[in-house]
Amino acid sequence: MSDPQDNAMQKYHEGLVRGLLTMVGENADREGLRETPARVVKAWKHWCQGYHQDPAAVLKTFEDGAQGVDEMVMVGPIQLYSHCEHHMAPFFGTAHIAYIPAGRVVGLSKLARVADIFAQRLQVQERLTNQIADTINDTLEPLGVGVLIRAQHFCMCSRGVNKQGSFTTTSALRGAIKDKPAARAEFLMLAQER
Repeated sequence: MSDPQDNAMQKYHEGLVRGLLTMVGENADREGLRETPARVVKAWKHWCQGYHQDPAAVLKTFEDGAQGVDEMVMVGPIQLYSHCEHHMAPFFGTAHIAYIPAGRVVGLSKLARVADIFAQRLQVQERLTNQIADTINDTLEPLGVGVLIRAQHFCMCSRGVNKQGSFTTTSALRGAIKDKPAARAEFLMLAQER
């Protein structure tokens, strides 16, 4: 049995989408658009599910297997997509995430999950990059963390300056990957090779 309050909120949100359709000059009652408000609400709930997830909770770590592991571990390119908080337009690209273990390793898929959780919120790429790095650094406590994201922003490609094919690259470095030139160079080299 459905909750009346949930049903009321669903109808309210669908009404907002109907208003948007009317604003752009569409007839929200025409056959092709009748179910669009419900589909849009469902899509945005999926695209923004990261608000309801704790990224630190997914970082399962293991001491078993970490013995003697003190070199950089990198996962990437990780496909990611998000929505710009300024125009709610999509941006998508890839992330490279690396860390240098300090007695514990993390399940590799968990690095991608952390990226997805933060990407599934309205974002700016700079904050997204730092949130991923800070969560891994604070939770795993490695010797170093590096995150590099390269993404294409539809708010820049499809409106305003209309510069298709342009990408934005951001990085967030912590610990040894930031402070030690050799580790920084290794991270940047590995991120470019993939």
